[in-house]
Amino acid sequence: MFRRTLLGAAALAALPAAMLAAAPAAHAQAWKTFPEKPIKLVIAFPAGGPTDITMRSLADNAAKVLGYPVIVENKPGAGGTLPAQQLQTSPADGYTIAQIPLGVFRLGYTTKINWDPLKDISYVINVTGYAFGIVVPTDSPLKTWADFVAYAKANPGKLSYGSTGTLTSPHLTTEIIAQQAGIELQHVPYKGSADLMQALLGGHLMAAADSTGFAPQVEAGKLRVLNTWGDKRLAKFPEAPTLKELGYDIVQNSPFGIGAPRGTPPEVVKRLHDAFKKAMEEPSYVAALARYDMQPIYMGSADYAKFAQNTVQREKAVIDKLGLAKPQ
Repeated sequence: MFRRTLLGAAALAALPAAMLAAAPAAHAQAWKTFPEKPIKLVIAFPAGGPTDITMRSLADNAAKVLGYPVIVENKPGAGGTLPAQQLQTSPADGYTIAQIPLGVFRLGYTTKINWDPLKDISYVINVTGYAFGIVVPTDSPLKTWADFVAYAKANPGKLSYGSTGTLTSPHLTTEIIAQQAGIELQHVPYKGSADLMQALLGGHLMAAADSTGFAPQVEAGKLRVLNTWGDKRLAKFPEAPTLKELGYDIVQNSPFGIGAPRGTPPEVVKRLHDAFKKAMEEPSYVAALARYDMQPIYMGSADYAKFAQNTVQREKAVIDKLGLAKPQ
């Protein structure tokens, strides 16, 4: 009886060690078969705009590589930062990933948060950036950028413009332009391009700063482009001057990509990266980008993480210049 008791105790003592030894092998094997169910991709802007349309094309292409659906969930508001915030409460298993707009890198300077955009996101891949500009209705008396500036100088704070949200790139870049031009504008934030365009066409605004979600309305003759923000003129709107041509040392294309929760296994990050890299190369995605004069902007996981670090430092200067930093 005593001998059987000792043997039983020894077996029980050995059991946890055996289980612990087997666990890493089972863990590694699980990631070899990732994914085993649909993946959710949370994006920062509403349905119907350029972000939604291009990211859905990318998600469809990635799903073909991964073998499971990549389901897009729209989560607009808060300057495009809600998807990144959602990652903070999502399991680090690769099944919830999110668009990371540039506004995420400003968040720590403008809002009190209990997470770090650099430490608490696993950066997967950068996929593209925006083409931006300022537009007015075609029947507006503001026919050129010179007209825009002249009106704003004669009517301080009365020229209203909309953007896709407070502290987004369209908002902050327009404020930097206004500073350099010596004008004061009235900013009205919206949740996305679709809402913004409705407000502009409905006569609720005098102008809009946006990505080229305005392209269909310009092509339909409803809007006029006063300037664009790239390093060269846009192919769709060759008559619209760049900010640099107008005398402003500003280029803005606001690169964005995809992130996962902190602690996502490197094998899963690599699997996601490889799938979305292949998805970027598909003609359907390139065509979706071209619809809005957007270009593929690829950064691998390591380069994207480094870009995030550099951008956090650079955006502090913008926030400080505009006096938008949160009180200490």
